Amino acid sequence: MKTILVTGSNGFMGKNLMEGLKRQENLKIKAFDIEDDMATLRSHLKEADFIFHLAGVNRPQELEEFEIGNVDFTKTIVKILEEFNKPIPLVFASSIQAEIENPYGLSKKKAEAILIEYSRKTFAKIYIYRFPNVFGKWSRPNYNSAVATFCHNISRGLDITISDAHKEIELVYIDDIVNEFLILISEDSPDIGKKYYAAERTYKVTLGELVNKIYLLRDIRQTSILPDFSDDFMKCLYATYLSFLDKKDFSIKLEAKKDQRGSLVEILKSNHFGQIFVSTSRKGVIRGNHYHNTKIEKFCVLKGKAVIKLRNILESEILTYAVSGEEVEVIDIPPGYTHSIENLSEEELVVLFWANQIYDPQNPDTHFKQV
Repeated sequence: MKTILVTGSNGFMGKNLMEGLKRQENLKIKAFDIEDDMATLRSHLKEADFIFHLAGVNRPQELEEFEIGNVDFTKTIVKILEEFNKPIPLVFASSIQAEIENPYGLSKKKAEAILIEYSRKTFAKIYIYRFPNVFGKWSRPNYNSAVATFCHNISRGLDITISDAHKEIELVYIDDIVNEFLILISEDSPDIGKKYYAAERTYKVTLGELVNKIYLLRDIRQTSILPDFSDDFMKCLYATYLSFLDKKDFSIKLEAKKDQRGSLVEILKSNHFGQIFVSTSRKGVIRGNHYHNTKIEKFCVLKGKAVIKLRNILESEILTYAVSGEEVEVIDIPPGYTHSIENLSEEELVVLFWANQIYDPQNPDTHFKQV
């Protein structure tokens, strides 16, 4: 069983890595964070077989905290490892700012140099990751990244500030980092000579584009229109945005269109996959008796019993499907087939519908004809 030490275990990256490590088998996990004492650190380092050194200072109140949190703490770890004669693998979360002449970047570069020298002397495997902006769940607004700040503020109707809408930033998603880290633990033949590593997948976006995408995600609550989630960045950004919702905002109330037949509620819409909606029908109600030229639909009875009838408008043959919520099935409605659905139950009929396009009242592609 391998013992893994994570420094900065209660930070943004640390929390996500700890969650990932706890899902693995045959690992013993040790956590160290700012509230722990040096005796705890020594004890954990003595047991550790692999270290994720994620602790660091990003936005201190005083500049000297960069030196204390990023440089001196790294020196302390190396000193204890040398004392125990433990040349074990260590992953260091550095930053692309290590190439920039600012206090934060300089402190990260100094920490890198300490680890490289330690590796040179002991042949310990060192993985130095110079990460760009990291985003994802459990990040802190006004601290970890612009994504966290924008998601937090926009989800709460607060103002945001953009210094330059055309400025391009590079982003890496936290789950991608965690997945890469988990692979390192089981690496059999590491390249001792290699020190610097980069995230395999990153995204580049301007600040203006980023903000527009987050506003689009916010508007889903009003429009129910989802973006294209085949775009991995949008998928990751939406997961991040939802993690910043106020807990009282998890629920979205939807409008139910009601008449003497029952009700209809539009659930989700997308310009890429169409829309999903649910209807209820009272006993004996028949819906439909119309056809579409291009629009395609699927019917799925969730509760009750019904009969679905279809007829090619150029033919007289009627196709009949007896359906119920007891044996769920999906019925395809091809174009050019007039169709209807009748509630045969004593109870309310509940049906899930999918259409391959969002309903457009100006061009409904719905033509009435009796089955």
